Amino acid sequence: MLLAALAAAARPAAAQLPLAPVWDSVGTILQTPALPADGYVRYSLPRRDLVVRLGNVPLAVPLAAGGWAGFAGTAREAMVMGDLVVTGAELGPVEAELLRQRFDLSGVHDHLVGEEPRLTYVHFHGEGTPVDLAERLDTVLARTRTPRPVTAVTAPPVTIDTALVFDSLGARGRAQGSVAQLAFQLVRGKVRWHGRALVPALALATPVSIELVRPGRAVATGDFAVLAPQVEPVLRAMAAHGIVVTALHGHLVGESPPVYCIHFWGDGPLGDVVRGIRSALDAAR
Repeated sequence: MLLAALAAAARPAAAQLPLAPVWDSVGTILQTPALPADGYVRYSLPRRDLVVRLGNVPLAVPLAAGGWAGFAGTAREAMVMGDLVVTGAELGPVEAELLRQRFDLSGVHDHLVGEEPRLTYVHFHGEGTPVDLAERLDTVLARTRTPRPVTAVTAPPVTIDTALVFDSLGARGRAQGSVAQLAFQLVRGKVRWHGRALVPALALATPVSIELVRPGRAVATGDFAVLAPQVEPVLRAMAAHGIVVTALHGHLVGESPPVYCIHFWGDGPLGDVVRGIRSALDAAR
């Protein structure tokens, strides 16, 4: 539901309406560019300071360490939801500061199993004016070592077979270096929270990230955001293809109907990993 490091759900910037000046102000405060997405504005907070490994696999930052914040609303009234990636030493100070800054903690959990250093993902929600929310969140981020300002990096050449990934999964996404990223919408109908309908791309998306480790081996992670009747079919499809479920939980508290998030880890030949993910997507549909 809340995305763990993915802007692939966003339409290309050229297809967006110009951003209101307030969103640039938010970006200035958070020290990261405003990225127009589908119904909201996204601010990426990647943990480029961390070198994360899972077993003998070095994980690309977009795969597993991409914190973010998404704003929706107007210059007078907005909401923010997001996902902070924190280390064990940062967790307590971050939780305490979020509460001091009047944010709700909507989820605190792992997305992976066995990564080093161990990462915890803190999902949060807040309401107010965009600038006020940004200033409060800036104070929270100061409790972490998240590198800021967030600057653009030179995109490495694409080495993953995007035709295989995108064609097999039936969707376009984006690719950078060895990583391909896509997002899907598997929750049908409106989901309400705090008396309002959630922006689907902001709160209900299913992000998938696939990294080509080397020829003949790929790893994948992400989370399927689904309703209760979809959970068991997705779990069975993943198990049938050797994809490990690393977490099953919610990212919100009190939404209606409840949305469940199934985090996963796939490891094997690229074609096999992609087929497993496609099977799980078909099961959810």
